[in-house]
Amino acid sequence: MRCPKCTSIEDKVVDSRVSKEGNTIRRRRECAECGYRYTTIESLVRDGMMVIKRDGRREDFDREKLMHAVRAACHKRPVDLEQLTMLVDDVLDAMEASYDAEIPSNAIGDAVMQRLRKIDQVAYVRFASVYKEFRDVTEFVTEIRDMHQG
Repeated sequence: MRCPKCTSIEDKVVDSRVSKEGNTIRRRRECAECGYRYTTIESLVRDGMMVIKRDGRREDFDREKLMHAVRAACHKRPVDLEQLTMLVDDVLDAMEASYDAEIPSNAIGDAVMQRLRKIDQVAYVRFASVYKEFRDVTEFVTEIRDMHQG
């Protein structure tokens, strides 16, 4: 790991903590060269997962792409990074349990929407508007009405 301050690769781990879910490890590190302290997070790399897009194309699953989409939906909402990380991890666990190596993109989108709806309704509508490709305000209103009644 390179020190973000001096770029040295010599460091020592000062503290390690496993997340509540047990799928990440937070490490507090100290640079041996400059003494700067920084935090790293280790998580399991999920290899071999492919996403089947709506048009039939296949691409490697990209956790960061999913995290970016969820972050965008939650922009300026009272949702913290830990909640988002847990949401993405939960979606990935569900996808791995339900599918082998190829996951339809709509299954990922539905799983994200289901979880976002419980966390923040505004973020849910934002995500749904992109995921469901709303074409006009009427579709927005219908989605909100359905959410409110459900």
